Amino acid sequence: MELTEEQAAVRDVVREFAREEIEPTALEADRDQRFPEDVWDGLADLDLTGLTVPEDYGGYDADPVTAAVVNEEVAYGMLAVATALSVHSLATSCIAEFGSEDQRERWLPEMAAGRPVGAFALSEPHAGSNPAEMSTEARRDSAEETSADPREAEASREGDEYVIDGEKQWITNGERAGVYVLFAKTDRDDPDSVTQFLVPGDADGLTVGEKEDKLGLRASDTTSLTFDGVRIPAENRLTEEGNGLSAAFHILTGGRIAIAAQSVGLARRALEEAMAYSQERDQFGGPIADIQTIQHKLAEMATRTRAARLLTRDAAQKRAAGGAALEASMAKYFASEAAMFVTNEAVQIHGGYGYVTEGEVERLYRDAKITEIYEGTTEIQKTVIARELLD
Repeated sequence: MELTEEQAAVRDVVREFAREEIEPTALEADRDQRFPEDVWDGLADLDLTGLTVPEDYGGYDADPVTAAVVNEEVAYGMLAVATALSVHSLATSCIAEFGSEDQRERWLPEMAAGRPVGAFALSEPHAGSNPAEMSTEARRDSAEETSADPREAEASREGDEYVIDGEKQWITNGERAGVYVLFAKTDRDDPDSVTQFLVPGDADGLTVGEKEDKLGLRASDTTSLTFDGVRIPAENRLTEEGNGLSAAFHILTGGRIAIAAQSVGLARRALEEAMAYSQERDQFGGPIADIQTIQHKLAEMATRTRAARLLTRDAAQKRAAGGAALEASMAKYFASEAAMFVTNEAVQIHGGYGYVTEGEVERLYRDAKITEIYEGTTEIQKTVIARELLD
């Protein structure tokens, strides 16, 4: 589980950036519900917005372990920034793995440089944990369908389009995004027709909803998307019709490892805050760190954080070898619950000071909850784990 020299060097650079550039902005960004764009530009300067982009298109092309390390360190500074980065990376991964050469050349170099920001539009108001129930439809509107003359149809094939109608929900980078990787059915009544598309952020008929007022992750813009007769050229289709869900599940395996790594970073930050406070806070004639009850809390917090990192690194290594569905779900399930446990204990150790918004641990506690929900709830992860074991 030891990092290579190169991976350790990346960790050190990102750790310094997180401490010096991300962490100082966290409380204000959370309070103002404002994403720190200057931090995003700093990530781009470090080539991290091209984390999953191949080198041929200007990206960093990080291996899964390095990507996990980056996610952990960025989340240590602020989970909202790490979430924005991981969703952007989901979008670039979709284009890199499933896009045509023209699509890669068109989108990836600029996305690797940080703009446009990518978003991943899968969830819907009535289709979250089971995306096969989505109702968003992309209807082919082509010469093949509208012309009785085959020669005329062939001559105008370049004008083929898809017309998209529907709604998406819980879209990270929803307001900031310049391109959406959209999942829609080509036949609304066929759950096997889900297909992947690229929709520019300025497409006519696309409406971005108001930012959600969330419990945590408040600096991250989470919105709905409404598609009302949005027309995109057929060349913006990423996968063959009907291959969208399998592509989504493949990409989300990497996304779950990223969330696990972010949970580790969050837990590590909460542990460090609790350790520091326990040595500063005097009660009963000395620092509370001398009290066995507090020591036991710190011991369990540290153990769960370490175990979560090991599970995450193991999943990343399996991902590099080509697998990891089981390991990714184990890591995401355990690490997200560890983050929730550790941040809760950090609040408890801080007492009343942990409950007010002037300190860090209150924000960490609110942020931790989302790790048990997005990119597959804890319950879904357990279902995946059981299915993999029984298969």
